[in-house]
Amino acid sequence: MQVPNASPTAASASSDMYGAAVLDACEQIKARMEPIASQHNFSSFAELAFACYAQRIDLSAHGFFITPEIGFDWTTGKGIPFRYFTYGAAFSEVEIDTLTGDFHTRSANVFLDLGHSLNPAIDVGQIEGAFVQGLGWVALEELKWGDPAHRWIPPGTLYTAGPGSYKIPSINDVPFKFNVSLLKGHPNVKALHSSKAVGEPPFFLASAVFFAIKDAIIAARKEAGHDDWFPLDNPATPERIRMACLDEFTTPFAGLDFRPKLSI
Repeated sequence: MQVPNASPTAASASSDMYGAAVLDACEQIKARMEPIASQHNFSSFAELAFACYAQRIDLSAHGFFITPEIGFDWTTGKGIPFRYFTYGAAFSEVEIDTLTGDFHTRSANVFLDLGHSLNPAIDVGQIEGAFVQGLGWVALEELKWGDPAHRWIPPGTLYTAGPGSYKIPSINDVPFKFNVSLLKGHPNVKALHSSKAVGEPPFFLASAVFFAIKDAIIAARKEAGHDDWFPLDNPATPERIRMACLDEFTTPFAGLDFRPKLSI
């Protein structure tokens, strides 16, 4: 199957776009085969296909699909940018080390509405991968540029340009208990076989880890007698977690509203 002017395989739309294009092509071929199929009782599809071939029926088709019912005016900020939405929820439990700033995700529970999943095994894998990728975004991955705060890096140079200096998630960062559930009984009538996009929607659900980290820091600060609001920027690196856990070690250097810049 080839489509000469196709959209890229991106934006979690491949199944919707190309699946619907394939369905369009199949329906064209089916319509051509219907007169032959109605005249005889074929025992198999292969037998029907051979009969159509013998009758010189065209068994190829060009399928095409464009997403209907969408349109957005970027000038006015009004319109319908997407035909449907993928909904989900997540909650996480983390444990932080208040002396080092390290953390572990003890458990993560993710729930997603994917309509009628085309392949639950693949979809669950997509959800797990997107969630761990999002975990890296909210708690591990930090860009360090050569600027006044990092004079040891040449000006304008990106120091974190590879996995040797850029902390991406590893197997050790996967939640100890990782549960994924798909909502059942809610088909999406606007997509192929009542399914929904799954590639990118779970990504932001990893924000549950970020807010769990902040909740743990709040508990640590309360033990030290502090219950005021405090900033915690993304990503929640060990340096930022450690400096947010106020105690006798940080007090000489940081106040209640200390806001760490990028890690050193």
